[in-house]
Amino acid sequence: MVQIFRYSLNSIKKSARSHMRGNIFLDSLRLNVKGGHGGNGLPRYGGVGGQGGCIYCVAKEGVTLRNVVQRYAEKRVTASNGEDSSKHRLLGRRGVDEEVVVPVGVQIYDDHGQLLGDLNDSDASCIVAGGGMGGCSGTNFLGKPGENKIINLDLKLIADVGLVGFPNAGKSTFLKAISNAKPKIGSYPFTTIRPQIGTVQYADLRSITIADLPGLIEGAHANFGMGHKFLKHIERTRLLLFIVDISGFRLSPKHERRDFLQNIYALNKELELYDKTLVDKPSVLLINKMDLPEAKYIFNSNKPFIKDLSLKLNECPENIKPEKLLKFDALIPISAKNSARISHVKEKVRLLLDDLAAKEHVADATVLRESLANEIGERGPRVI
Repeated sequence: MVQIFRYSLNSIKKSARSHMRGNIFLDSLRLNVKGGHGGNGLPRYGGVGGQGGCIYCVAKEGVTLRNVVQRYAEKRVTASNGEDSSKHRLLGRRGVDEEVVVPVGVQIYDDHGQLLGDLNDSDASCIVAGGGMGGCSGTNFLGKPGENKIINLDLKLIADVGLVGFPNAGKSTFLKAISNAKPKIGSYPFTTIRPQIGTVQYADLRSITIADLPGLIEGAHANFGMGHKFLKHIERTRLLLFIVDISGFRLSPKHERRDFLQNIYALNKELELYDKTLVDKPSVLLINKMDLPEAKYIFNSNKPFIKDLSLKLNECPENIKPEKLLKFDALIPISAKNSARISHVKEKVRLLLDDLAAKEHVADATVLRESLANEIGERGPRVI
């Protein structure tokens, strides 16, 4: 009877752990990679051993880091060794390379923090562990061991738009209203614990991607809460959508309640402390929950201060006062719950993204013309 009870209890525990693992979004992974050992040479005939196989990472669409874990359960990747030289084959065969398929958007670091590769495009690749040299006269005909190191795969989502806001600001509700995503939604101050990606479709078949990232809390720049797990994902977005609750926000009874204007300053400060360049990104401010009583009065009385954040900066508490203020490209009051003005947000986001693409295209063309002019140089006589 005791054995039956123990067996039942173990089966329950295993299924629970498996269920939890399946729901955790994986955006970082450590792997031990080891290149193949070089084959030994043959001194008698001057034979050269084959080089050990290399390990390289290649980015593919539709792949997740969880797929990598499933393929390499022990988180260890080893390439095959080079072939020893013999009298039948003086030049040993090269070891077989090992290809680690990773998601697009992965940055690869070694254990010392050195960047080995930044794979932003499909089929982009980089070598993470070289194979050992085959044995030859320079190595006393002894093959050399391959590189053996720990690498860190750090995934940064690539999306057109990133949603930024404190917990319960309505980001998940907004994402559901504007796209085909189905995020978790609640009326309590929880925060998204894994990114949700939604796709916004337009009538002319144009589509853009919007990422609902884990909600910020104060101190995120120092890795409190989801911390860097959130902030690193907005680095590659082209446009930031800030969402604030018109009624303000209070994380817990231990924290003081702040009005929506102070929350804008706090969000500004967190981004600035993590990476000052994020403040320069194109951005749109959405004032959410306009269906609440007195929301219109609060919004209209504070509208001048939202358009120019410097007007009330002197009243901002020192701990959340930013040095460099955000400049919003648009200010839109919405009600994500009732889908009010969501279509207006869709059109505004598209216009801003199109303008950004046009500016990038012009900048690229200017650089190309300058480089061609430098290569070609002047031809013929100069008129003075």
